[in-house]
Amino acid sequence: MNNEDWIIEIGDEINQKKADHGMAKLSNWEKLVYCLWVADFGMRNAGGLDVAQDVYTNFKCEGAKIAQILGLKLTLDFFSLDERDLGKKYFELFAVICDEIRNAENIV
Repeated sequence: MNNEDWIIEIGDEINQKKADHGMAKLSNWEKLVYCLWVADFGMRNAGGLDVAQDVYTNFKCEGAKIAQILGLKLTLDFFSLDERDLGKKYFELFAVICDEIRNAENIV
């Protein structure tokens, strides 16, 4: 499955789990995927991260924190970018970040 389809599919599953049980019931990996899904939603549907901020204000901070916990350096660097740079580099970095996060699913 390509990364665009994956983030939509897994993001929807995690978003539903969050709605049913709350954010506290998500694993760190699921929370990280949710942060990426929020960013992706904003970038693909609104062309920027303002919508992502509206959906989940802490998506960048939470994404960086969890990436650090999980030892995902590229993802940590990605979520640590300032919002303007993240928006500019989002599509350039998307595949690499998805791959790193997808590969971490079975490790964590």
